[in-house]
Amino acid sequence: MAEKKLFCPEAKLAEIAAAFGTPFHLYDEAGIRRMARQLLAAFAWCPSFREHYAVKALPNPHILAIMRDEDLGADCSSLAELLLAEAVGLRGPEICFTSNDTPPEEFVKARALGATINLDDITHLRFLENCAGLPPLLSFRYNPGPQRSGGNAIIGTPEESKYGLTHAQLLQAIGEAKAKGVQRFGLHTMVVSNELKADYLIGTATMMFELAVELKEKLNVAVEFINLGGGLGLAYRPEEAELDLAALGEAIRQEYQRILQPAGLDKVGLAMESGRLMTGPFGLLVTRAIHTKDTYKHYIGVDACMAHLMRPALYNAYHHITVLGKANAPANHIYDVVGSLCENNDKFAINRTLPEIQVGDLLAIHDTGAHGTAMGFNYNGKLRCQELLLHEDGSVQLIRRAETMADLFATLDYPGLKLS
Repeated sequence: MAEKKLFCPEAKLAEIAAAFGTPFHLYDEAGIRRMARQLLAAFAWCPSFREHYAVKALPNPHILAIMRDEDLGADCSSLAELLLAEAVGLRGPEICFTSNDTPPEEFVKARALGATINLDDITHLRFLENCAGLPPLLSFRYNPGPQRSGGNAIIGTPEESKYGLTHAQLLQAIGEAKAKGVQRFGLHTMVVSNELKADYLIGTATMMFELAVELKEKLNVAVEFINLGGGLGLAYRPEEAELDLAALGEAIRQEYQRILQPAGLDKVGLAMESGRLMTGPFGLLVTRAIHTKDTYKHYIGVDACMAHLMRPALYNAYHHITVLGKANAPANHIYDVVGSLCENNDKFAINRTLPEIQVGDLLAIHDTGAHGTAMGFNYNGKLRCQELLLHEDGSVQLIRRAETMADLFATLDYPGLKLS
């Protein structure tokens, strides 16, 4: 089994826990910057490449400011995400707003920011026109249906997905948009999530390049960019191999030259909206064991719960766990590591082989830098935990305080409600 390494020394993690208390998410600035540069380098061959960081993965302006500094944009899908992008100074084509059953006020804000609007349905063309007006550049999200199979369960098979236009709808929508005066177009697709198979990602690029050629031949539309979506996978399990970004970029370059260049589309820009890969490996959820329980199984109860990391309960997802201070101890105990929610699926690990854990031990749950805090919730009145940023110089900054009962009850109007 390969080794899952901590990006922060165990002794420093213990110091942080003592200073800030647990639980907390800790993010690694150096790792985030390194990953951003690796992705940009892999596609430096492209006439124009932009990574729109998927804000939904880790919606914190301190993180978005790092992305901005590394020349990344923002992929937004809600008003809150647009406001976060605006707060760090992103504007215009630096922002891609992907529509999804979108309320009118969100289109209005996207237009005001000059964001590239990526429509999810043919009916949204008239909806956008009526509520915010049509921009000079429009993108459409393509759903290939059964043409692309073999994805994973997070999004599901394309024909079962709520996202995107069919092939016939796409051609019709672009034709209608042209008739309404839109002359500049982009294409987008996202049919997979957390994909580690490079061949699948390359095949999606091939599909989109061929679609761009078809649009030029049938509609005389030369798209300005093709957004290949996100979905670049993270090796959550120690035995999994990480994506080779350089090799992926080279393989897509070859398809670009083979398909687009002969069709006179050699100036088409590419875009991605990776989120998980950019921040996922650079987050830890640090929690403390507060109970042990032995019944039909052996349980370790920690002070975090699925309100702080929903993925194991939602997807049966694996997150590696390191027990601090026991790197050399034998992993000879089998535990379920659980939280305190009144839900039996509130488990970070099931039948996990770990060193012996005692009350007071610190556990570091790996790869929580994406879809951790972002998917938090308040069931049972649980409060979302604090977020900390480990800077490159070794300093630690609180970038989101923990929620309080005052936060939880702020929208309630009841005179007898007390906070303690």
